[in-house]
Amino acid sequence: MKIKLGMSPISWSNDDLPQLGGKTPLDVCLFETRQAGYTGTETGGKFPKNSSELSSKLNQFQLSLVSGWYSGTIINNDLETEIRKISPQLELFKSVGASVIVYGETFDTVQNQPKKPLSSRPKLVSFDLKEYGRKLTELACHCLENGVPLTFHHHMGTAVENEMEIDLLMSNTGSEVGLLLDTGHLYFAGGDYKNVLQKHAKRINHVHTKDIRSEIFQKINFQNESFLDCVLKGVFTVPGDGIIDYNDFVKRLFDINYEGWMVVEAEQDPLKANPFEYAKLGYQTLIHSLNKAGYELEK
Repeated sequence: MKIKLGMSPISWSNDDLPQLGGKTPLDVCLFETRQAGYTGTETGGKFPKNSSELSSKLNQFQLSLVSGWYSGTIINNDLETEIRKISPQLELFKSVGASVIVYGETFDTVQNQPKKPLSSRPKLVSFDLKEYGRKLTELACHCLENGVPLTFHHHMGTAVENEMEIDLLMSNTGSEVGLLLDTGHLYFAGGDYKNVLQKHAKRINHVHTKDIRSEIFQKINFQNESFLDCVLKGVFTVPGDGIIDYNDFVKRLFDINYEGWMVVEAEQDPLKANPFEYAKLGYQTLIHSLNKAGYELEK
């Protein structure tokens, strides 16, 4: 089985925290991504929004477009409006050959609110789950029909954060709604990747790999601290620099026959954690785990 390795630009430049790499040129990010060994990248705020410009920029650094975040609000929005909203990004991703579009449910999210604690996030059970699932499934069908599968990102600070909410989301949506398994966010929310892999193997169509610094995580106050507070403290890092056992995780991915992209993503302060050095560490860690599991790296 084959895996491709991609990198998120957030290690170089954080769109929600401009003080973290806000002045770093996109070319530096893409050059170092390729130099670290990765063959793909996700998008960010500094990427061109025009198809020809984006393709040219990616080709310049011999990178493929893996995916990119879309801020969805279909939990309180009508389907037609959401389709109009997602269309420009969907069309761009299709034209450039992205493997998936990453859907994050951002209605009332606190993930990008520096003064709102994690405990104040919206809760999935507060909404009409059947209606939400119906609309999300139809949106995913629309994306699939337009050549770019949807993958749902469970994320700290949003309505779908923990393992129970992932289960509810999956049971109320059709198979067209893929699941992005993010190791760091799942650990942060108290979840276990072993359970998610076992229950939702057939729905997982994208993977984010980030690690957790245990010494920082253990001191987080969910009642008082925001998600961005945690990022600034350095709770996230790359595989190989935290508490998650990536040999075990990758072996379990292999056992469920997952193929596709695996993306290294770690929101860090680039002045404290040099993006290029940490990108290399993440790559080397995953290469070791992939080889041990029996994967073939696709370049």
